[in-house]
Amino acid sequence: MTFGEQPAYLRVAGDLRKKIVDGSLPPHTRLPSQARIREEYGVSDTVALEARKVLMAEGLVEGRSGSGTYVRERPVPRRVARTGFRASGGSTPFRQEQAADGARGTWESRSEQAEANGMIAERLGIRTGDRVMCTKYVYRDAGEVMMLSTSWEPLAVTGRTPVMLPEEGPLGGCGVVERMAAIDVVVDNVAEEVGARPGLAEELMSLGGVPGHVVIVVQRTYFASGKPVETADVVVPADRYRIAYHLPVR
Repeated sequence: MTFGEQPAYLRVAGDLRKKIVDGSLPPHTRLPSQARIREEYGVSDTVALEARKVLMAEGLVEGRSGSGTYVRERPVPRRVARTGFRASGGSTPFRQEQAADGARGTWESRSEQAEANGMIAERLGIRTGDRVMCTKYVYRDAGEVMMLSTSWEPLAVTGRTPVMLPEEGPLGGCGVVERMAAIDVVVDNVAEEVGARPGLAEELMSLGGVPGHVVIVVQRTYFASGKPVETADVVVPADRYRIAYHLPVR
């Protein structure tokens, strides 16, 4: 193979991808069989199989048990707005962020005390094994699961206060900024790191994806005078949503 020349399986996958994108192979159409690919492109069974694997890994096709491999419906990506924290507003960031798009957002949550593992302890600036309040959220847009989130708050900050449970009590559901302000902790900064990775099996089960699908992960941490007071992982299916940031110019 000369410099710059693609392996045969990538050339075959590229041609099939082009047909999927331009509509020559529309959604729900059965992908040519391995034997058909071998004959049409003059390649080996191994090359034909690897080309099909590439398209499956890219989420362009899906296997159906006992039936074959079919072109997947390609959803039009929707936006998940990120606007940073707001000093007030009486609602959670999810409510604030979705309001601009008129989305019919609902969610469910579950909180429980836990011990911080090494990664969470580092993010919160506490010791491994320190107690935290862990809250898991499932967010829906018009009934469809659109986002998962897990947050951790050090109980050294919120323990035995009216805001210990993020979604319960007098300020339940009001978001980190207002809840912390109620116990005289002034949140003055928030940091977000955005990355992507293959979804975990349990994440994809909730989000309606298939093994190998990629998710966008937003790692968010709220700070008060440089001290982390909450950190969270927000998980969004990459094939259905885009993260849109609206940040003020200072």
